[in-house]
Amino acid sequence: MEPATVSSDKPPFDRPFTRSEFVEDGHDPRLLRRRHYASVFKGVWVHVGCIDDTTRIRAALLVHPEGAVASHFSAARLYRLPVPDHPFEHVTVFRTKDRRRRAGVKSHVTKRLKRVRHVRGLPALDPVSTFIQLAGHLSLVDLVVLGDALVRKFGISPRQLVRHCRRSGDYYAARAAEGAGYVRTGVDSPMESILRMLLVLAGLPEPQTNVELVDESGVVRRRFDLYYAGARVIVEYDGRQHAHDTAQWQHDLERREELDDEGYRILVVTAEGIYRDPARTLERIHSLLQARGMTNLGPLREGWRDHFPAWATPRR
Repeated sequence: MEPATVSSDKPPFDRPFTRSEFVEDGHDPRLLRRRHYASVFKGVWVHVGCIDDTTRIRAALLVHPEGAVASHFSAARLYRLPVPDHPFEHVTVFRTKDRRRRAGVKSHVTKRLKRVRHVRGLPALDPVSTFIQLAGHLSLVDLVVLGDALVRKFGISPRQLVRHCRRSGDYYAARAAEGAGYVRTGVDSPMESILRMLLVLAGLPEPQTNVELVDESGVVRRRFDLYYAGARVIVEYDGRQHAHDTAQWQHDLERREELDDEGYRILVVTAEGIYRDPARTLERIHSLLQARGMTNLGPLREGWRDHFPAWATPRR
């Protein structure tokens, strides 16, 4: 549901509300048929001027008793963590009788004690519990994308994330621990995570992440997203956001020339190299690493193909 232009009619509530709340506030329920109101779920409305990216989550919680919390994809979106689009809102309750059925809402129940945070004014399962829950719903690559973002945002280490997963008694804890084993620190974007996983799942050595090149005085001169130190090869994802920016394009050219002069090689990968022809990308990197002295590389593995279907669009 997209945010809408504020109506000239004053909203009765600045959040989703039920029909009974609307009537108890002194309003004629027939007004809900007007264009100023939108139905979120059965029995829940919102004034169109109050719609934002939390509206559906608020509405899903509203139909549950007190104590319900946002979970799974809904919790991840509250934390602004990268997850694929999903058609349902997810709510977890701690008593079976508190589950509610609504089209567009998945209601889960758990008897296990969970940590709850208040995020943007709403109760949500803590980030690690959310990661473990989503291990049952995400591909391995998407789970690592989530994990990379989680450790960056919340300051826990990949090792701590693995430990939390292994100690959990949740159903998907083992799969979560597997995904957490691939999580790394210092990753700036989902596409960097996806590119790294493409390389690793194809059997290439894992590149270092977030490598800084400093001068003699300790000042950071360069930062590399993915780096093979033994071959002095830098692998970069280019989202082409500067494709029409002449100044940025010139700056990038000069930067690459300077690195070439210092004995580094930059290999740039675009979205097309991941989504349309990942095999060619792997061949390029494999050949460059061999040419730069990494002669002990084995052949590329085919297992990466199971994890990289023909995705439609790059992740943000």
